[in-house]
Parts: sequence; structure tokens; C-alpha cells
Amino acid sequence: MRKLSIVIAGRHSTSICLEEEFYEALKELAAKQNKSINRLVTEIDASRTSLNLSSAIRVYILKQLQDSLQTY
Repeated sequence: MRKLSIVIAGRHSTSICLEEEFYEALKELAAKQNKSINRLVTEIDASRTSLNLSSAIRVYILKQLQDSLQTY
């Protein structure tokens, strides 16, 4: 598990815990979208329905993977 300090919307500091594989996927998605990890997490946070931000990030990563698989 990797614990990260994240700044949401440039003003709210929080920490999240993600498995290393999810952290790497989050990093890759942010780079692919030309965004910082903080910016991507801010967007995920704004649209989440889950109370837990780490869970919302995992679901976001899963949905991105599912979307990419559908294009093949």
C-alpha cells in the first residue's frame, strides 16, 4: 500500500491509500490525460458517489480500463 498526500482543488489536503498497482495506473492515466495526479484526483473527487475517495479512485481506474477494452 502506498499512502499519498493529495491536494484537492488546490486547497484541501487529504491522504489516500492505494495499492502500488492502482497508484501506478493512476499515474499513467494522469500522464495520458496531461494532468497532474492532484488535478485528476480533484476531478474524481468532484464526481464521486462513494464516501471513500480511495475507493472512488479504484472504481475510476477500473472504468477507464473497461472503456479501453471496449475499443478493441
